Amino acid sequence: MFGLAFSNKCSGLKSKWGGGIMFLKSLTISSGSTIIREIPFRKGINLIVDESENQVTGNDVGKTTTLKLIDFCLGAKPNGIYLDPETKKNEYALVKTFLKEKKVLITLVLKEDLDIEASNEIEIERNFLNRKENIRRINGEDLPEDEFEIKLSKLIFPNHQANKPTFRQIVSHNLRYEDESIIHTLKTLDKYTSDAEYETLHLFLLGCEVENGNLKQELLIKIQQENVFKKRLEKNQTKTAYETALALIEIDIKKINQRKVNFNLNENFENDLIKLNNLKYQINRESSEFSKLNIRKDIILEAQRELEANKSNIDVNQLQIIYQQATSQISGIQKTFDELVSYHNQMIVEKVKFITQELPKLENNIALKNSQLKTLLSEERRLTSLVSKMEIHEELEKLIAELNEKFRKKGEYENIIQQLNEVEKELEQLNIQLTKIDSELFSDKFEQIVKTQKDKFNRYFASISSELYGEQYALNYDIVTNTKGQKLYKFSTFNVDSPNLSSGKKQGEISCFDIAYILFADEDKIPCLHFILNDKKELMHDNQLVKITELVNRNYIQFVASILKDKLPIELNKEEYFVVKLSQNDKLFRIEK
Repeated sequence: MFGLAFSNKCSGLKSKWGGGIMFLKSLTISSGSTIIREIPFRKGINLIVDESENQVTGNDVGKTTTLKLIDFCLGAKPNGIYLDPETKKNEYALVKTFLKEKKVLITLVLKEDLDIEASNEIEIERNFLNRKENIRRINGEDLPEDEFEIKLSKLIFPNHQANKPTFRQIVSHNLRYEDESIIHTLKTLDKYTSDAEYETLHLFLLGCEVENGNLKQELLIKIQQENVFKKRLEKNQTKTAYETALALIEIDIKKINQRKVNFNLNENFENDLIKLNNLKYQINRESSEFSKLNIRKDIILEAQRELEANKSNIDVNQLQIIYQQATSQISGIQKTFDELVSYHNQMIVEKVKFITQELPKLENNIALKNSQLKTLLSEERRLTSLVSKMEIHEELEKLIAELNEKFRKKGEYENIIQQLNEVEKELEQLNIQLTKIDSELFSDKFEQIVKTQKDKFNRYFASISSELYGEQYALNYDIVTNTKGQKLYKFSTFNVDSPNLSSGKKQGEISCFDIAYILFADEDKIPCLHFILNDKKELMHDNQLVKITELVNRNYIQFVASILKDKLPIELNKEEYFVVKLSQNDKLFRIEK
């Protein structure tokens, strides 16, 4: 049932178009019949340049926004286009109003082969309006939000059927303008992403797709939830301590019952007392069960609230103050917090559904237990009234009170032990499923496939980095066990010749990785986007930027980069490399005109 399916891509993942290669053909910004700006793309280097007189990063002419618009057409949230990059919270009212009032439409065209006019194309159209006026269209087909990325994934990665990695996760390394993806080679997703999700993504990129990767992530969530419940049950004592205490209580009950036998009581009293004691025991067991159900419900609701809090419960004003303090000391911060949160929203929707699926059954059980308790309590009052009417010796009253307390504790401890047994059984079943997946995922056979694919990728990675820097970069993995005892493939990159990388060299490593991946994917016939978007290329040394240009030009790869014109090396300061020129007098949306 939980068998693992994988491939080393010897079978060849091909799209319906053959190699699954998609290039940028054009990006068009329009309002009705008016074309505000049309940007055609070409093979090789594509530069988005800022020609402003004051050449500083953050001129707000639209360099980064051009990259964001491409990402927007590939499923990114619309608010990223009009958020202030300085505060990451405040909106550019002028831009937002313009986009909505002018009903601006963004059209992105992807093409299988830029040299063949008849090759297949994907036309994506999106606007910034809400509800019925919203346009979210692929090849002329209007799509609801929850089907948009699924459609893109089917067109670009037709053989990828699993839920994870998602389309947005797969293409994240192609779209590098966020701070996280600019400074990290492999960790291209938001900060909420687990190592298990990265494992699934990186294995997929290497052509070692795990069909049960999504199931593994769900099992890990469930195991975490059950462990939290177990920890709460054992807050005061461990299971063995409860079992020891229960054994002693049962001995005490026998002793008290023996003492009670010595009293000369009438038959009715004895029978009523036995019924009352049994009833109290039953009430305590039912009460504990009722509490258990409510605890489990609270845990689920708490987990749901925590996930949903990550979506929107954020103090914008406080974060704005913190960000302003940070930017006063650290330059170059452009990370959009709302984008991280909004991107995170789509990542947790399925998790919320998964952890709340038990709620209806729990609520029905809680209502049933509540009704049963009311009936038992009513009977308890009746029997208590009967017993209390009889003349009982003072010592016997104390004995009965002591016996009642012992039965109460007995019921409480037995219920806690039962709950712990159920949790342990559930954890055992979940871990059996996880072990089944891991036994194949970490088998010698599968690991050899991973190693083979990694070594194949490193041939490109090392060759390209050697050409650019005279140093060899490589991808590596370790099989690690996290703090919860769960095994994972954890990937990392390193410099074979030198462990230290400057910020410019780090950007170089990232570019080498992205270029190497496209070449590797082409060899293995893995569908991929044949373009790379990069921001802030002025941080890279001139010589490396020139060499990257030579690399992508001869390898039929699109490298789209935003840069200040006066930071361009002489070899690249040519009109043939520019796809759009922006300035303070001619910004991207041309709102000023």
